[in-house]
Amino acid sequence: MSATRAHTKPASVPSADADAANADTEADPDAETGAATPRPHQGTDSEDTLELRLPEELLALLAPEGTDGDGHREPGRDDGTTAQNTAPPYTTPPYTALTTTSADLLGNIADWGPVTTPAGVFHLVPVQVERDLPLVSRWMNDPAVTAFWELAGPQSVTEEHLRSQLTGDGRSVPCLGVLEGTPMSYWEIYRADLDPVARHYPARPHDTGIHLLIGEVPHRGRGLGSTLLRAVADLVLDKRPACARVIAEPDLRNIPSVTAFLRAGFRFSAEIDLPAKRAALMVRERSLRDLL
Repeated sequence: MSATRAHTKPASVPSADADAANADTEADPDAETGAATPRPHQGTDSEDTLELRLPEELLALLAPEGTDGDGHREPGRDDGTTAQNTAPPYTTPPYTALTTTSADLLGNIADWGPVTTPAGVFHLVPVQVERDLPLVSRWMNDPAVTAFWELAGPQSVTEEHLRSQLTGDGRSVPCLGVLEGTPMSYWEIYRADLDPVARHYPARPHDTGIHLLIGEVPHRGRGLGSTLLRAVADLVLDKRPACARVIAEPDLRNIPSVTAFLRAGFRFSAEIDLPAKRAALMVRERSLRDLL
């Protein structure tokens, strides 16, 4: 089962690395306050003077990289300029260790963690191009997928599609779907209310969209898509309290995909005309999640 991608590539904006760099030079929280202290007498006729200290926040900004506001070397720096990466390496495969990515507009999917489904333990793992490109590109060149995703060709085609999301503003996050430690599907979780698709239906704030393809042929035609769609939609609703609806817009021609969404508790809302397809607008609402 596959769902056609409909949203355009997000615009690139500066990443959250700038904020992380600023955090590296925060003042020591245990440092002295900026209270003035008396200086010793300069002579019998001189007046007492006060030493004025700059605020710790300003000292932190002026301090050389790799030190705190009092000039001490920061822990976690190997040479005072380069932050050490102390996170455990991501295992490949099996895909069992999660790494935290830069902040996105979806509540940091990397931290959502695994969920237990009738098919086994499943979790969404944000794509790392260097590790995952060969696999995702192979899936995109499957004839059953090509007709709807339109990303067939050399790896550079898929790479451009992935990087346009990963270097964007965090409104769309490409992920591998990992079932029992094995990557077997590709997902895009995106802010539908911030996506061009919002021009084609009455979007609400924090609407979250899903694109899915089942990558490995043995996993297709077994009802697995419906099981995982329900699990991921519920995961979105659990992890994003502000989101009241999860939406999807599979190609109307993709009958297996539309059927999978219906079986996963989505309801058919409308037919919508998108630039590349006529789509079925599928909606799973928080208020109805226990009924469908």
